[in-house]
Amino acid sequence: MRSFITKKRPLACLLLLSSCGTLPEPFYGNPGPEGARLATPPAPVLMVPTPSQAMLGDAGGTYASDLAAALVSEDVPSIAGPAAPATWRVTTTARLAGNSVIPAYVITGPDGKIYGKLDGAPAPAALWAAGDPATLTAAAQADAPALTKTLTAINAEVQGSDPNSLENRPPRLFVGAVTGAPGDGDTALPLDLGRDLPGPDDQVVSDPARADFTITGKISTQSDQGQLIVELDWTVMDSSHRKTGQVTQIHELAPSDITPYWGDVAAAAAAEAATGIQEVVSNAIVKKPSTPGPADGH
Repeated sequence: MRSFITKKRPLACLLLLSSCGTLPEPFYGNPGPEGARLATPPAPVLMVPTPSQAMLGDAGGTYASDLAAALVSEDVPSIAGPAAPATWRVTTTARLAGNSVIPAYVITGPDGKIYGKLDGAPAPAALWAAGDPATLTAAAQADAPALTKTLTAINAEVQGSDPNSLENRPPRLFVGAVTGAPGDGDTALPLDLGRDLPGPDDQVVSDPARADFTITGKISTQSDQGQLIVELDWTVMDSSHRKTGQVTQIHELAPSDITPYWGDVAAAAAAEAATGIQEVVSNAIVKKPSTPGPADGH
């Protein structure tokens, strides 16, 4: 069997409310039992309502926008706006401490339960109260990383308590289409990959509607002095159709190695791709911290 150069390209994990695996039911509201779902629920989003008790006056909407943008930069899907029922939200208040203002954040779930609290970094009181744009932007950017860490801990805790969470069962994988391969590669590669992916940590399903992750392949070739430079790009998508990661293989082959039949080349490529894909999937699933601590910044 031929050996391939394999590169794993997991994307940045989107932490809470993200493409990191299938989120537990509380993050989706209450779409009903799995068998009753006709479609994947929309991707959950963290709402950032305009603060009314943060000593910001008319600048409250500006700070909500700044905080949502800062959270997005930390890969937490967030929108500034009113929090509708059954949504996750972060509410901002503030208190005076000498010449500074201390922002405080409360994370509330769609069930109305408070899941976490966090104090932010001090900001100059006069500039904060005046709604100084640079001050508000800097405060939001300073607090977003700690908020993201708290949200991640909350997500892990919620997933750990949900028996249907990916933390508590093997992920279901669906092998989708492979395109661009010469010879019979578009058929041989997914067949071999489907044989190599199942294991104690992963389950392969034949129905894409049941899959937590879908794997597709795109093959490209380039001629080089009578040889072919073959690149196999395997893309892993989550159930909300967001890209979780990619595995790339590159190898130099003779045209006769893959035309008209891929044979043992497909078997070798699939075996090595399976290892990388399994790692991407594992990295995409939020794990409970080994020493969990309270999701509270106080």
